[in-house]
Amino acid sequence: MRQMELGAGQWLNEPASTSFSTEGFVVEARPASDFWRTTSYGFIHDNGHALLNDFPQDSSLELSWLLNYDQQFDQAGLFVYSDPTHWIKAGVEFADGFAQLGAVVTSELSDWSVAPVPQWQGKEVHLRLSRTGDALTIRARCEDEWQLVRLVPLDPNKPWRAGLFLASPSRAGLSVTFTRLLSGDADSSLH
Repeated sequence: MRQMELGAGQWLNEPASTSFSTEGFVVEARPASDFWRTTSYGFIHDNGHALLNDFPQDSSLELSWLLNYDQQFDQAGLFVYSDPTHWIKAGVEFADGFAQLGAVVTSELSDWSVAPVPQWQGKEVHLRLSRTGDALTIRARCEDEWQLVRLVPLDPNKPWRAGLFLASPSRAGLSVTFTRLLSGDADSSLH
């Protein structure tokens, strides 16, 4: 794995602010920012913040950040983007009183899967995406072994970019500190 420069890439929707601290790359979300397409809610939101770089076939991307947010629907993690109707966000979202590890996969319409991880609150979270063939493997950990979050189909004929993301649908003032971004070869196995 090689270290990537935090803050490098092209923003899909500029955040409110960015800065560097001794802990890492600090990004503040704009209020009412999110990514979602239609399902159940009936709305389309495409104004969340994602700092993207090319995400070639047979590669991986790993991100670490501090899980220090605790307001409804605050979220951060990794974003994989082809176009406005084909994207994936994976990470930790604060929802219904808990930190929730999950993913939203969007192919025309969005879906949502979550699992509570309240024990991760206040700690450094690590998320890893691995792209091989027609699939994206999403893994996460916090002080423990990597756990599989989701295996997602990923059209190998589409151009894909990936990078850190954050959004704050319900409030102003969400700041997330991203601590490390690594890239490397794709994982050799699913488990």
